[in-house]
Amino acid sequence: MSTPSPTEERLRAALDARARLIDAHDLSPYRPPTGPAWGRRRIRRVVSAVAVTVAAAAAVAFLLLSGSPEPQPPAPPARDPRTSPPATSAPSTHGSPTSEPSPTSPPESPPQNGPGTTPPAR
Repeated sequence: MSTPSPTEERLRAALDARARLIDAHDLSPYRPPTGPAWGRRRIRRVVSAVAVTVAAAAAVAFLLLSGSPEPQPPAPPARDPRTSPPATSAPSTHGSPTSEPSPTSPPESPPQNGPGTTPPAR
């Protein structure tokens, strides 16, 4: 074998001295750290997760509730406002001028057609 170089001898001596500083107590496992159970990072993660969840829920609620429903058309009037009701009934040409309708049958009124509609066929 060859003789070790002075650098190698110094290195071996330093490593040997360092190894003698370690005993069995130093080789035992560390106890878990004590202190606050929640670290700042964990608190930040939880707060950011809650904030993201609340923001997502608010966005969904806004989209669902802000959608304006289609406006319902106004209810049609009971009669066409452009036509006026008959002021007086015209005398009938089919009977005597003094004949009156019977109390059990309702009086006939002329059909009211809206604009743009054709009168019924007779």
